[in-house]
Formats: sequence, C-alpha cells, structure tokens
Amino acid sequence: MRPTAQGAPLPGGLAGYPKAARVRRRAEFTACYERGRRLHSPHFLLFLLPGHEARSRTGMAVSRKVGDAVTRNRIKRLLREFFRLHAGALPTGDVVAVAKRQAGEAGLDLAAVTAELLPLLQGRAKHDRPGTRPQRTAASEGQAPWPA
Repeated sequence: MRPTAQGAPLPGGLAGYPKAARVRRRAEFTACYERGRRLHSPHFLLFLLPGHEARSRTGMAVSRKVGDAVTRNRIKRLLREFFRLHAGALPTGDVVAVAKRQAGEAGLDLAAVTAELLPLLQGRAKHDRPGTRPQRTAASEGQAPWPA
C-alpha cells in the first residue's frame, strides 16, 4: 500500500491515477487550448472544456521554461495530487493545467497549489449552474470593485 502525504495508507491501496482519467493525446490538449475556457491564477492557467461524458479528465503541461527536470516533475506531482484529492470539485469534461514560468521559482507545495486552484474550480462550478451568474446592477456599475 502506498502511504499518503500524512503517512497513513490509502484504503484499498488505490493511490494511482488511471489512464481513463487523463487527457493524453495531443489533439485532446489542442482542443482544450482552442475551445476551452481559460482561468488564470498567479502560477497556473486552467483550460476547461465541457465533455460529452459524465466524468472529468485532467491533463497538465509543464514546459522547460518552468525549470529543470526536477522542478518540472515536482510541479507535475503536485498537480496530479491536487487533481486526485479534489476529483469531486472538477467539472465534467477536460481540465488542463499549464504551469507558468514563475511556478518553478515559487517553491510551491500542495497547500499553495490547492489555495490557488480550488477557488478557480469552485467559482467556475458556481457559474455553470443556470441562474447563478451574478447580475450587474446600475448601482454596482458606478462603484469601484474594491473598497475605498
């Protein structure tokens, strides 16, 4: 059995990430980039493409601009673990995370990745439901988006 980050083994020893839950082909990545919705965070770009199936698939792209092989693999491990732990928060369809250049220099850990990506996914899920998109009123259009 593989241990978790806290040291306790996972139930049933199922800590893997199956191939059916991953975006793997270049054409699938390209479809996400071209037709997907972009969400930005300080260290990542998320591409969300609604799918026809009732499941989520995830992919990641970490280029050499991010850092050396050790840095790139660490970021990929962090993203995989985030997607595995928060599979219930993922929208149905394809989700591709692209690491920005500064992600390699930031010294990210799982808590930082979760704090950065989870609000993006939760905010997107809130807007996916009909009738929940916030409406702008005439009173709010004249106000600054931050407190004075």
